[in-house]
Amino acid sequence: MKIAVVILNWNGQKLLEQFLPSVTTYSKNADIYVVDNASTDTSMAFVNANYPEVKIIQNKENGGFAKGYNEALKKS
Repeated sequence: MKIAVVILNWNGQKLLEQFLPSVTTYSKNADIYVVDNASTDTSMAFVNANYPEVKIIQNKENGGFAKGYNEALKKS
């Protein structure tokens, strides 16, 4: 069985800093995705620099909660 952890992000670097350490530690057998909904902060640079094992799906526009997760499900 394949397991994926999908995290939707919009300008959430402070939240990613808080919970990504635990997610990566306790999800060793899962693919981890961060779906970015056109953030204007440095959250994706933070993920790239600190969590190379996390896959990033970058949306060009913020399509909202459902669209962000649907994009991730298509690509995971």
